[in-house]
Amino acid sequence: MPSAQDPFYVVKEEIQESIDKLQSTFHQWEHIPSNTGEQLHLTKELLASCESIEWQVDELDKAIAVAARDPSWYSIDEVELEKRRRWTSTARMQVGTMKKAVEAGKESNGTGTTGLSGMRRELMRMPDSHKADGSNHYNAQDNDDFIASESDRQLLLIKYHFCFFLFPSTYRHMQTYL
Repeated sequence: MPSAQDPFYVVKEEIQESIDKLQSTFHQWEHIPSNTGEQLHLTKELLASCESIEWQVDELDKAIAVAARDPSWYSIDEVELEKRRRWTSTARMQVGTMKKAVEAGKESNGTGTTGLSGMRRELMRMPDSHKADGSNHYNAQDNDDFIASESDRQLLLIKYHFCFFLFPSTYRHMQTYL
């Protein structure tokens, strides 16, 4: 199957764009002063992005495993399968390296918290007094809603593309109705 029609390459491109954005945010995070609100915000954003990308790469690996069971059905050979496996391995390694650096920076900068209540306060951006500042709580809720909606959107995109990958003839038939 030509790469322009192959959903693997569409999903790969989307994941690569996410990795590029992650790297850009990571470089920004590296250059901001420690223990600032901006650093805390970027730390959370980076960790959430890492989790999302890792999940997407895992899903892509699952699709590769499905294709590997019957490569002729998907018009793919072992060389192409190995090339795809290498790409997902490299992507996972890139994201893992940044995630470890962010986690290490989080701990060394003193922004790490201990205990469940400390972790919850950090995630909700609430002060220790158990009184949430209205603007911080509002922003935290907005962030949570945005992350949830983006996760849902990404899941739908992946399902749509994998539907084509697994059932190409059905997908072509569906396109006439879209």
